[in-house]
Amino acid sequence: MKTTAQIKKNYQLIKFQKLVIVSLLIGFLSALLGISLKKMTEYYEEIFFHQADSNPLFLLLFPIFGLSVIYFLRLYLFKKKENKGIKEVFESTHSKTKNLPSYKIPSHTINGLLTVIFGGSTGIEVSTVVATATIGSVAHQKENVFRQYKTELICAGVAAGITALFSSPIAGILFALEVISRKVTRAFVIANLIAVSIAFGLLTLLKEEPLFSVAVTTWHLRAIPYFILLGILAGINSVYLTKCVLFFKSRFAKIETHYYKIIIGSAILSISLFIFPQLYGEGYHAIKEIMNSNNEIPLTFTLAFTFLSILLLKPIVTSITLASGGDGGVFAPSLFIGAFLGILVASVLNTFFDTQIIPVNFMIIGMAAVLSASIHAPFTAIFLVCGLTNNYTLFFPILAACLISKYTAKMIYPDTVYTFVPSI
Repeated sequence: MKTTAQIKKNYQLIKFQKLVIVSLLIGFLSALLGISLKKMTEYYEEIFFHQADSNPLFLLLFPIFGLSVIYFLRLYLFKKKENKGIKEVFESTHSKTKNLPSYKIPSHTINGLLTVIFGGSTGIEVSTVVATATIGSVAHQKENVFRQYKTELICAGVAAGITALFSSPIAGILFALEVISRKVTRAFVIANLIAVSIAFGLLTLLKEEPLFSVAVTTWHLRAIPYFILLGILAGINSVYLTKCVLFFKSRFAKIETHYYKIIIGSAILSISLFIFPQLYGEGYHAIKEIMNSNNEIPLTFTLAFTFLSILLLKPIVTSITLASGGDGGVFAPSLFIGAFLGILVASVLNTFFDTQIIPVNFMIIGMAAVLSASIHAPFTAIFLVCGLTNNYTLFFPILAACLISKYTAKMIYPDTVYTFVPSI
């Protein structure tokens, strides 16, 4: 009996040691991929956007060129298979036999980069999630001892990738939990804590700065009713984004010749970018510009029209980017929409009702609220946006707005782009 118990104990110890080692590797590789993709995207997007801003002709050429390159890469390099986004991760975690093939790592990394730097109105977040999930999936196939930890190792890769992008280990773990795993096991806790610790350590070593450098010092209790209003509006806008993505994907799916999709999609995208350059790529450049001058912006008819047009157009151009072959998702668009919704609400309230609220606060809260409602993950949104700004001053207003936006969205439409299953 003692010998059997000892053997079992030794086996459990070996299994634990191997889980720790593989989690370290997954965390490091996923973080390295996430940081590298983020750096490359920021660098090349800035260069190409500057060229397009200087010469509008590039706004016509970049989208069709980017989407064409992605199409030919998929056709000749990546086994002629379309990328399905996070749904691929769900399919893998819900199946014992279906795994994420290793080519998904370069496929999503390269295509995500090309989509954004050539003007596709989306972000690299979903590309990073699928690529890092694949790292976890490949790792779980290497040894029999990891077979039972498939979901945990996939989540470890995802958590490390999200940490690398947004400098928030808590957001990484919460996203893996709220969106992918939806359950906590001891292996989940061990693998994900190790992975995000390695990712955050790498960020610290590289001295990564927060994406948005903004000073948030206070908020006022009298603004609570306006936070609630913003939460409701964020929920409505998120449903509009979800509906747009689902609508245009279904319509473009009916176009049999893929290059017609590229031509139609790039034409709409080019015209939109020509009118509103803020829609180019992730759109973080536009958010930073407004954040740096938000207290100085008086609301005029032209500005209000611009903000409203961007709020209406962004979901459409994002949807068309994805439907015509671009690689990405709703993370960055949700943050973009939330920021512009927040500044518009604050400007209207200050101009017409003299509320004297702080516009930058509403931009940050709006970002979290729209993201929360878009992916039905309020706690991920809270810590992700706090990580983006490296500031937790607005934690409680963000918490309230995120919960309100999520349940507002669910009341209107129960699905997200991740959970929607088309009827056959």
